[in-house]
Amino acid sequence: MRRLKKTVVMVGMMGAGKTAVGTAVARALSVPFLDSDEEIVKAAQRSIAEIFERDGEAFFRARETEVLARLLRGAPCILSTGGGAFLSETNRKLVQEAGVSVWLRADLDLLWQRVRHKTTRPLLRTSNPRDTLRQLYEARVPVYSLAEIVVDSAADLSIDDMAAKVVAALALRKDVLEGE
Repeated sequence: MRRLKKTVVMVGMMGAGKTAVGTAVARALSVPFLDSDEEIVKAAQRSIAEIFERDGEAFFRARETEVLARLLRGAPCILSTGGGAFLSETNRKLVQEAGVSVWLRADLDLLWQRVRHKTTRPLLRTSNPRDTLRQLYEARVPVYSLAEIVVDSAADLSIDDMAAKVVAALALRKDVLEGE
């Protein structure tokens, strides 16, 4: 029987699969799956887009840090974060102290294929969303590379294939996952 010893925090760009893959990893390890964005929405009783529009990104990021700290104090789980969460040095330190970060690395073309038809991405509500995604990608990749574990995504990998890759990477870390 495998036992998760600390929270696994999924990081990466929008469209990388943090929620879908994270849910599958949680199922494979029989642990809870939590999504920091969903927790923020519950607490605020508004969508992320509404929070951004009404209160601004700085307000959202402050709530994000509060929620992340609270969730990291809980029982070990798989925790999906918003694409910008790991950019904060405070958030990275919280994750490093209480959990382990896993970057789901995907190239720009794959990310664009996954997010181009979504209307729930406030940062992509621009006149040229593909270029905006490229700029975000170029700015964020160096920070995501600070994650402790990197798992590469590919268009031909299913969610379950990606989850298996994540579990295999976690199994190499006895401080994170113990057992067969």
